[in-house]
Amino acid sequence: MRTALDTNILSAIWTGELAAPRILSGLTKASQEGALVISPAVYAESLAHPAFSESKVHEFLADTGIRVDWNLPEQVWTLAGLRYAAYARRRRKSAGDQPRRILADFLIGAHALLRADRLMTTDTERFSRDFPELNLYPL
Repeated sequence: MRTALDTNILSAIWTGELAAPRILSGLTKASQEGALVISPAVYAESLAHPAFSESKVHEFLADTGIRVDWNLPEQVWTLAGLRYAAYARRRRKSAGDQPRRILADFLIGAHALLRADRLMTTDTERFSRDFPELNLYPL
């Protein structure tokens, strides 16, 4: 059972958010059930975290056994683009009432759907809307 992680999971741990103990418990359980992976988009976003340097990110990934899934096939990129396009249409129709999203969010969702069995995220509403068939890890 491969569990993909969203950037907000790593960020919550690194900043000691209130949900961090629950997330750490979830990571432990998920790692006992199979591999923990992040997409290259999560890796890149993690490098921008103010509390972590590149070496600290690498150290954290090594210590936790989280792998970066560097090889994203064409299907991941295509699905991300199609779902991003659907979001953009919905947002235009709503006259901008929907929150602004970035392409990286759709790459994370497409990666989880096509290259993992589930996604661990704190933003379940967003991924449920844009990737309704994606299994979300319950936190």
